[in-house]
Amino acid sequence: MAERLDTPKETRRSLIPRIQVERDTFGKIAEGIARFMGTPQFLVYMTVFCVAWLSWNSFGPENLRFDSRVFGFTLLTLMLSLQASYSAPLILLAQNRQTDRDRVAAEQDRQSAERNLADTEYVAREMAALRIAIGDVATRDFVRSEIRNLLEELAADLDGRDGDAGHRRDDRGRREGRGRKEDRKRSGAGSGSGSGSSSAERPQVKAAAPTETTAVGPSSTTPESPETTTAAGPSTPEN
Repeated sequence: MAERLDTPKETRRSLIPRIQVERDTFGKIAEGIARFMGTPQFLVYMTVFCVAWLSWNSFGPENLRFDSRVFGFTLLTLMLSLQASYSAPLILLAQNRQTDRDRVAAEQDRQSAERNLADTEYVAREMAALRIAIGDVATRDFVRSEIRNLLEELAADLDGRDGDAGHRRDDRGRREGRGRKEDRKRSGAGSGSGSGSSSAERPQVKAAAPTETTAVGPSSTTPESPETTTAAGPSTPEN
């Protein structure tokens, strides 16, 4: 039966046990060694070590030499080869860690760049909106012109009101003058009619006076009669 592609593959048991090593810890150690090997101190120490090795095996006592010059310092060559063989994987491990670190940094830089781009676009949109809004906002010159127009309208309105008030005062004065003239005419007409009536009444009184004397005259000698009382009675209201 063919294996299904949608199911994970079963782990196979190996004859050689796998050594579980913490990659982070081992990577830190390898990175530290690789960094030290790339410093000038390592070169100085390596140079001093090689010079001491060669000097001892070349000029030292023969019974104490451990790497004969005759065989071309074979042991030193093997040590340097071993050191180089270990240095290469350590440097590769350090490079892999640096690559992972660069990848994470690049991802963070990409995210920050996207955020900066979004912020820049937002700021650009806001600036455009502000420019559009500023076009509709009243400027200082516009406000000054509007205030000047309002002041001119108020001054014209006040002048019109003053003119209307003056016309009203003139009309009122004219009406008052006409009323005074009419009052004077009426008072003159009334005084003329009163003088005419008084002059008309005075002759009546004068005419009535002889009747009284004639009626009263004989009363001094003769007793009062009913005719004299009746004639004298209506004379009193005429006075």
